[in-house]
Amino acid sequence: MILPNSVVGVFGSGQLGRMFAIEARKMGYRVHTFSPEDDTPTGQVADYETCADYEDLEAVREFAESVDVVTFEFENVPSVCIETAAQYAEVFPKGEILHTTQNRLREKTFLLRNNFPHAPFRHIVTLEDLRKATGEIGFPCVLKTAGFGYDGKGQTKLKSADDVEKAFADLKNQEAVLEAFIEFEKEVSVVCARDRKGNFAHYGVIENDHVRHILDVSFAPAIVSEKVYVEAVEIARNIAETFDYVGTLCVEFFLTKDEKLLINEIAPRPHNSGHLTFDACVTSQFEQQLRAVCGLPLGSSEFYKPAAMINLLGDVWQTGEPDWTKALELPGVKLHLYGKAEARPGRKMGHLTALAETSQKAVEIVKAAKQALQRG
Repeated sequence: MILPNSVVGVFGSGQLGRMFAIEARKMGYRVHTFSPEDDTPTGQVADYETCADYEDLEAVREFAESVDVVTFEFENVPSVCIETAAQYAEVFPKGEILHTTQNRLREKTFLLRNNFPHAPFRHIVTLEDLRKATGEIGFPCVLKTAGFGYDGKGQTKLKSADDVEKAFADLKNQEAVLEAFIEFEKEVSVVCARDRKGNFAHYGVIENDHVRHILDVSFAPAIVSEKVYVEAVEIARNIAETFDYVGTLCVEFFLTKDEKLLINEIAPRPHNSGHLTFDACVTSQFEQQLRAVCGLPLGSSEFYKPAAMINLLGDVWQTGEPDWTKALELPGVKLHLYGKAEARPGRKMGHLTALAETSQKAVEIVKAAKQALQRG
């Protein structure tokens, strides 16, 4: 058990690490972040910030020797980094879980082998592979790079055979996955946590709306049937148990019109759709991650009230500094900024949350607040 006053190491230094560090420091832990950048969202609130490449194994060793346990705020950390750190400190979630989830082909293969619901897919290496796969899966379909894809990056929708050659050329020799295009009714997620003893906690089903492949609004509880709610939570629990997972985990789903759940992605860490738990729940997703990796009991995941979150991308700054006063005039609105110096279109700079009597009312409030802070 890793008790307060210990040092928790975090690979990665973005906003997820920042909110994790805030929760850790509230509970009396010290936080040491490791990433190739300095003055980062996490580093600004951590106790220690190491700026080094993930493949600088001497720096990784020194980092791991200086902490009591290691966790992650994003999964795209090279395997050699994880393997080196694990020689000197406990690492959660385990390296093999990150290895699986940081690559779409390995993740889809894990789902297939364990009979979890997912869209039909094919492994693509050559142009001939792609031609054959489109014949089997049909159009439309989606071609995705196997590695390092998030927020819609590395994805191309193929509408007909005319799109095949260009889409393959755009891969630039990267390994890929071709998936059937899913006509979904909505996108939902289950954010959950599992501790070292196998205890499980979850935040129910969260509903997510995306704009240009980037999450825009999340709200909980989602508007789904009891059947879908129970099934989504059970799938997330089974994935956590299959992985023997320790930490916070998010499973993202497509929900079809006939109430069929298909897993889109697995995130082995806190997730953007769970940001609303920071204000809405007795124990946030970030505190659950801390409790799980440190061997403490999981906290209550109860909601105080229905909640919504809206992302603030760099686009909001295009007409000047947002009018924070206007947004915060709305009762119940909470502002979270990530400490990023440069606002670029599509870059996640912060978010707003609100609690209300219903999740739909909470959505109305955060949308109104975002509208209010935009000048011009």
